[in-house]
Amino acid sequence: MELLAVRIDKPADMNFILGHAHFIKTVEDLYECIVQTNPSMKFGVAFCEASGPCLVRYAGNDQRLIDLAQRNAMAIAAGHSFLIFMEHGFPVNILNAVKNVTEVCRVYCATANPTDVIIADTGGGRAILGVVDGEKSRGVEGEEDITKRKEFLRMIGYKM
Repeated sequence: MELLAVRIDKPADMNFILGHAHFIKTVEDLYECIVQTNPSMKFGVAFCEASGPCLVRYAGNDQRLIDLAQRNAMAIAAGHSFLIFMEHGFPVNILNAVKNVTEVCRVYCATANPTDVIIADTGGGRAILGVVDGEKSRGVEGEEDITKRKEFLRMIGYKM
């Protein structure tokens, strides 16, 4: 077995969701879930089929984001994994809806951070073991940091 770290290739500020599902209709169900939850979001979805032709299945409403999802799905190439790249919205806007899609088994991450996907390659297939999402912690927040965090959340409209 070979262990690999696959870096997600994306613009620095772009958010994405990486998850695991179990059925070919995942692509269509994720598409419907996103447009019903946040109709103004631009997105691309790619899903790595795990049997039969083992194709990367895809959907979305923005070709550039679809291409980005396809390229990253091919780099990961782990059966039943899916990626959603998005603009005009954030993972928090759709995450619960995505997790409630019947086929979704797990969400590994939802982030804009630099991300490495840790892959086990057995020669016959690949599995996602986990993700490295961003950098390691540097310390514990102090009172000034707490104030800045709270002000930021209110500034962007997530708290009143």
